[in-house]
Amino acid sequence: MEAIKQNMFCYRLAQLACRTVGAFAFRPKMLRNEIKGKKGPFVVIANHQAAYDFVNLIGATAEPLTFVISQSFYSTLPVKGILDKIGVIPKQQFQTSLRDINRMKATIEQEKILVIYPAGLMCEDGVSTPIPAATYKFLKWMKADVYVARTFGTYFAMPKWAKGMRPGRTYMDIYKLFSREELEEADVETVKRITEEALSFNAYEEQEKLRVKYRGGSNVEGLENVLYACPHCHTEFSVRAEKNTLCCTMCGYTEMADKYGFLHRTGAIGEEIRYPSDWAKQIFARLKNDIANGKKPLLQADTAIHMIDHKKKKFVPAGEGSVSLTADGFTLSGQIRGEEVAFCIPITCFASLPFCPGKHFEIQHGEEIYRCVLRDGRPVMKFINAVKAFYEQSLAKKEARATADI
Repeated sequence: MEAIKQNMFCYRLAQLACRTVGAFAFRPKMLRNEIKGKKGPFVVIANHQAAYDFVNLIGATAEPLTFVISQSFYSTLPVKGILDKIGVIPKQQFQTSLRDINRMKATIEQEKILVIYPAGLMCEDGVSTPIPAATYKFLKWMKADVYVARTFGTYFAMPKWAKGMRPGRTYMDIYKLFSREELEEADVETVKRITEEALSFNAYEEQEKLRVKYRGGSNVEGLENVLYACPHCHTEFSVRAEKNTLCCTMCGYTEMADKYGFLHRTGAIGEEIRYPSDWAKQIFARLKNDIANGKKPLLQADTAIHMIDHKKKKFVPAGEGSVSLTADGFTLSGQIRGEEVAFCIPITCFASLPFCPGKHFEIQHGEEIYRCVLRDGRPVMKFINAVKAFYEQSLAKKEARATADI
């Protein structure tokens, strides 16, 4: 198997940089730390509330950690050379190649510490994103102790839908979830249940207890790209945000955010929804119900198509065309790198997709990553919700077939 090499000088520099960023943005406080001073081999699985969650975890122990990160993130960072030296493992999101598996297995066999974020994506609405079903078999196959690192509050310090950081207190709790022996004895369903309980979260429910104030925490500008449909009249793309207020331009439904990020109805129209996560849940439930009842939502958009330039280490324009989505997958057509193309990308293995609310989403097809920068960015979240709904529908069908075969 391929050896994982780490340059300890570069690793310590990365730790120092992360501690500096973490001290400013996340102000972390450790609740428990059962990996401090502990040598590998073992696996750390972590929940994912914000893009920079790793800056708190990398300082949790002096022992070097081997992080698994997304291929897209890895390929578009100007510090790619440093990432190689500190020993990260880039991996396609929601797809795992034999090489990826071998490198992760090699980390454990070299008695090192492997860190993975099973959900693959930080949340957009304060609620944990789906975990791919293959994760639980993977954990059993690693044949090592498993620890969980739970982060609290980083969603509010760095919301996916907002610009910049909002410094404030965050917390981390690291404890053993499984011993190697417990994993070997447990069936996959038991591993799934315990792992999901450990990693699932609702940041707004946690905030009810923590009551932490984050700088600019009442500003909801950008949240309208996640909460794209009015909960009262159900009109899509009619919600507008200004400072701490969300308002539907069709019916006038209005909510105002307080200093803790909770919402309060300010008019006489509709019912109050305190948590943005509950608002998002209603939007998803309506779309999922439409799909289950055979309604085919119109999901088609004109898009610019960006692809990774490995020399420039960033996404660059590669063409333009249209993108559409059905239960069968994405259809991407148009001109890419001077050639007319039209092809379908199946989505059965995608629990979600990398995306930026109101701007773009990324589709991985083989070794290529297509970033669809929609001409009108408002439907991005609807595309992502549909991907999640189709994935859940696919899982339900598999479970039904499995039950029928028993």
